[in-house]
Amino acid sequence: MGKIFLGVNMEFVRGHDKPFAWGVEKAAEIGYDYVEPMVHWGRELLSEAGYFHSVSMYDDPLWVKDLCDKFGIKLSGLSAHTPLCKPEISVEYLKQAIRWAADAGAPVVNTDEGPKPTWTSKEMDYQLMTYTLTEASMVAERHGIKIGLEPHQQYSKSLEGLDSIYELVDSPAIGINYDTGNSYLAGTTDTYEWLQHVNDRLIHLHAKDISFEQSGEERGKVTGTAVGCACGEGVVDWKRVISIVKDCPNDIVFSVECGTVPEAITSYDHLSKLIAEA
Repeated sequence: MGKIFLGVNMEFVRGHDKPFAWGVEKAAEIGYDYVEPMVHWGRELLSEAGYFHSVSMYDDPLWVKDLCDKFGIKLSGLSAHTPLCKPEISVEYLKQAIRWAADAGAPVVNTDEGPKPTWTSKEMDYQLMTYTLTEASMVAERHGIKIGLEPHQQYSKSLEGLDSIYELVDSPAIGINYDTGNSYLAGTTDTYEWLQHVNDRLIHLHAKDISFEQSGEERGKVTGTAVGCACGEGVVDWKRVISIVKDCPNDIVFSVECGTVPEAITSYDHLSKLIAEA
């Protein structure tokens, strides 16, 4: 039985027009033990100017590690979402993200199948995903990094669909990054039954709550959402989620996905209390 820790995805500072370093300090101030950076290739204008939280993989990963060490916080993983169905993008992106994660001290690289090409068939998409995940998993195995597959797009929006991607490549480096909000909005499989189903393969969890308003408007119509509301203010039964994950064989970080600093504070207060009680 593993332990549950609290982290926050760096999306929580996106709407505040603040840089990554500011977000790390704020996350530590709130009380989080982990952060989950979003990484990109090349240079990004808003990030370079200090108005956006994403980190370039052209930057030294040890800079990020040193920054986190300064504020007594760790990396739960990298938000490295890239379209697995498009190997001309995803193969080299994932391989670089894995190497960067190993140097920065992030044990998990999270991704999903991404938007598919408009002209490919499902059969072709699965061949392309097999190629991408094979290439990426070989690098991940060498570097001791896990690849977290997330329910987020057209094929992973159901229990059976996520399983079908997970089963493409037999590698100890591939696991599940379960997203409570995306799975709920997809509306194809009971959120808690699905979590129980993947619990033995769980390596990371996106703690995303969905507001009652968004649930009424979008459930069954979308396959995911960028961020949710504050945990405890939406539809997700966090006591039930925690009770399931308590039996996971791995230590799991609940990486909160919300859109503002106040929501991150509310989420921390709600989840930390429930985890302590459990």
